Amino acid sequence: MAAWKPSPMISYPIMVVLLLVGENNAMVITESPSPQPHPTGNLPMYGTTPGSLHPQECGPRCTTRCSKTAYKKPCMFFCEKCCTKCLCVPPGTYGNKNFCPCYNNWKTKRGGPKCP
Repeated sequence: MAAWKPSPMISYPIMVVLLLVGENNAMVITESPSPQPHPTGNLPMYGTTPGSLHPQECGPRCTTRCSKTAYKKPCMFFCEKCCTKCLCVPPGTYGNKNFCPCYNNWKTKRGGPKCP
């Protein structure tokens, strides 16, 4: 049994339509919106990336960071020292040091973490 073969006269218009539809879809996919600027002061993660704080902003950030510890004085001392050097404080009261590599990687002489 022989397979049915469409005539070239019928195939050509169908191929042109498919080609045009494919080009239109490719144009839609390649278009992207321009990035919009974000206000830095209103973002919840502001101050948690290296260099995103000003030195005068360290106090309030460290107060939040040290709010749940029983050792507030040493926590505040080292947090402010680390913040002054790194210009960032990790979010929350514990952990999350991955947001601020400088804060995370500064160690004591014995190899322990310097920053709370």
